[in-house]
Amino acid sequence: MSDSAPASVSPPRVPIEAGFFTVPEDRAEPPRLLGSRCNSCNEYFFPRRVVCARCLGESLSDCELGPRGILYTYTWVHVPLFGSLRSDAEGYGVGQIDLPEGPRVQAVLSGGPGDFRIGMEMELDLETLRVNKRGEEVAIFRFRPLAAAGERSGS
Repeated sequence: MSDSAPASVSPPRVPIEAGFFTVPEDRAEPPRLLGSRCNSCNEYFFPRRVVCARCLGESLSDCELGPRGILYTYTWVHVPLFGSLRSDAEGYGVGQIDLPEGPRVQAVLSGGPGDFRIGMEMELDLETLRVNKRGEEVAIFRFRPLAAAGERSGS
């Protein structure tokens, strides 16, 4: 018999817009971006496409991308993130991440202005943007420096 308190149950999470990334039920499991792979030339894309931008083929398959990549470049935005539960008084980072499959993805970054350097490994993570009327956490995807991945906020 255990006298530990029952584990708290987190509210369900939903993506801000369906079709761009997964929202795993297990918060310890990394999310994945949802992309496409051309069946003719094997090129990968994010977001998903119906026509290949490389060979114009129309036979593409949905696939999961990531969850890690390399920071190609970034900038710091000196205003709060729209609609966020957090107070981003100092702003937020936006970067381009090269995924191993090939696409370069632009995304919001997790961390402070001095936390990033070009060429560093990044990991996909989710952050709660707000709570909807049904009590679900509405999530956006972000990339965080891999060194900080163990410091998940659980949101």
